[in-house]
Amino acid sequence: MFQPQDIDPSWTLFLDRDGVINHQKEGSYILHWDEFVFYEGVLNAMPVFASLFKYIVIITNQRGVGKGLMTEQELRQIHYNMKKKIEDAGGRIDGIYFCTALDAGSPCRKPNTGMALQAREDHPAIDFSKSIMVGNSFSDMDFGRGIGAATIFVTTTHKAVEKNDQRIDAVYETLQDFATALSKLR
Repeated sequence: MFQPQDIDPSWTLFLDRDGVINHQKEGSYILHWDEFVFYEGVLNAMPVFASLFKYIVIITNQRGVGKGLMTEQELRQIHYNMKKKIEDAGGRIDGIYFCTALDAGSPCRKPNTGMALQAREDHPAIDFSKSIMVGNSFSDMDFGRGIGAATIFVTTTHKAVEKNDQRIDAVYETLQDFATALSKLR
């Protein structure tokens, strides 16, 4: 059973993007940087995470590219700007992995674990048993369970989540709330 006090500097934090770091666009996708809005507190949370985790990795499904609504270059520009804002606030992102596939059976599309395997290939010290996946959907929780990570559900977009669901180790309202809880353990 996951215990937050077990986290040490060898751990990895996997984060979903839309609905965790930034506001989701209901019924559509974030297609341009001017549509990207950080959740309140995220830029304060990221330096806390940077002080606690060896790696911080974004894992995100991005079907907007697969549907032709945006280019991969436009997505990369959004990620570049997001990463820069996080770094300017004292945080860091060690890798951003995205899947543009439309097919749910694609090995890289969450809840499948292909993006985690790519991250570990790039960062061989990643130990999935010493990892946490933070997301706002059961696809994220299934992804976390699929790699053997602890799972944190943030209720930014799903307020009525069943907290006793076996796929969830802990529930927080926001990423900032999770960072605050971790910082109190130090």
